[in-house]
Amino acid sequence: MGVLAIIAALVLEQWRPLDDRKAVAGALAGWADWLENTFNAGESRHGAIAWLVAALAPLALTGMLYAALFWLNPFAALLLNIAALYLTLGFRQFSHYFTGIQSAVRESDVDRARELLGAWRGESATHRSREEVVRLAIEEAIAASHRHVFAVLFWFVLLPGPSGAILYRMAVFLDRRWGGKGEFGRFARKVLFVLEWPAVRLTAAAFAVVGDFEDAIYCWRTQAAVWPDPHLGIVLAAGAGALGVKLGMPLTEVEGLQPRPELGLGEAADAPFLDSTVGLLWRALVLWVFVLIILTVARIF
Repeated sequence: MGVLAIIAALVLEQWRPLDDRKAVAGALAGWADWLENTFNAGESRHGAIAWLVAALAPLALTGMLYAALFWLNPFAALLLNIAALYLTLGFRQFSHYFTGIQSAVRESDVDRARELLGAWRGESATHRSREEVVRLAIEEAIAASHRHVFAVLFWFVLLPGPSGAILYRMAVFLDRRWGGKGEFGRFARKVLFVLEWPAVRLTAAAFAVVGDFEDAIYCWRTQAAVWPDPHLGIVLAAGAGALGVKLGMPLTEVEGLQPRPELGLGEAADAPFLDSTVGLLWRALVLWVFVLIILTVARIF
């Protein structure tokens, strides 16, 4: 039933993407702010209590709903899974930016590509070179595919009903909301670290299998640890190696060069690698779904 929910949710998102998540994001932000104001007294244990209240409330609610629906009618439970995945998956959340940049670069409209990249990253990109625009677009696509697709699917499959997908997305949200707030955000950072540990490695393995396997594994082993976020470094390094493109590297900022480690091997990022990135992500997704189908069939027989 899990595979059917995944396929249905992916098809539904491609057919009718959920463009406006502002209502859900606004409600979660209000909930998180209220909990922070209520519990934040500057200690780690207060952050842990707030995190448990913030995340376990929706998990308990959906868990009980799923159990009740499964007992009454398994098809209704399937529909709940589809709805939860439709809400938590986000292939189209980032693909429209990437597709727009891809078209703009192909048409040599670098200004338009900079505008789209800036909107995607939430910062000005008017000073970016063409190569930097392409490189950052590839990095953002690889990272977003993990956070919005592969990690969500991993935890959805691992935990019963929609609880895994909701748990992971709540962990990402609370880390972004609280992670930088000292001791109060320490627990949110730890939880996301634990959830990311297996997920990033499976995402990287998928990139290696459907891309250049040897280079992906080599970059994963030798380059990932030097990235500021080692977990994200695993995904980016494996993706860069699988594509045969150089990512990372210093960026030109208004105040000077921003140092960043080099990821990947091969050529500098250029327009053809945007097409290669699309192919890599779709092949990795097909691989995940195929493996899940095999596991489901094996479980039945």
